[in-house]
Amino acid sequence: MALFRELDFRPTPMGDLVLRERFDVTAQQDIIEIKLGDEFLMSSLFTVSETALGHLAMADTRGERIDVVVGGLGLGYTALAVLEDPRVAELVVVDALPEVIEWHERHLIPAGIILTADDRCRLVHADFFAGLRDGGELDPDRPGRRWDAIVVDIDHTPGHHLHPSHADLYDTAGLGRVAARLHPGGVFALWSNDPPDDSFTAVLAAAFHEARAELITFHNPLQGRDATASVYLARTPS
Repeated sequence: MALFRELDFRPTPMGDLVLRERFDVTAQQDIIEIKLGDEFLMSSLFTVSETALGHLAMADTRGERIDVVVGGLGLGYTALAVLEDPRVAELVVVDALPEVIEWHERHLIPAGIILTADDRCRLVHADFFAGLRDGGELDPDRPGRRWDAIVVDIDHTPGHHLHPSHADLYDTAGLGRVAARLHPGGVFALWSNDPPDDSFTAVLAAAFHEARAELITFHNPLQGRDATASVYLARTPS
């Protein structure tokens, strides 16, 4: 493989969207990256915390047949982790960028081979944040439905957003709208690129019956040291 290859380039209202693969000399491996403007959305070099998000969400979710929505498709690692749970009856993955969905459908992203072949999984082009507001729907095909788990990996952190319109998810009112879309005892799971923030955990606890943050540690081969991320988990009353 060449040291660098651009697989696709698309201009979008949020900035130039690029899918590329390259050989990383430091890590000594081939990696795939998605970049939006100046922001790196996802790299296959760092997937531990995204996978942990899906696994932790499913570990906390109760029931024998569960319906899950994931906000943010990216390279698909969180969705793949959710589908590892045989209890999942349906997984809806919502992404605001149709280009990313297309890349999975065309199998330019390896996870798309599995996601598009699993009958339990649907990839939906929609604004996840708008779907949580009053009058919005996370699954337009089934208005008014509730979920056993809502899993989100879109923004960098609760305070560092890809777009200003995302901000209203992270206050008490916004999180209350998330809770209203869950079944009793339902789980909300959120990825963050920063270590746990006690102030956000407190906001989460005000909107849900219980809330906690899990620290995720993984090796960063580019820096030769461990790095950290967080998964926030909350539950509605049973």
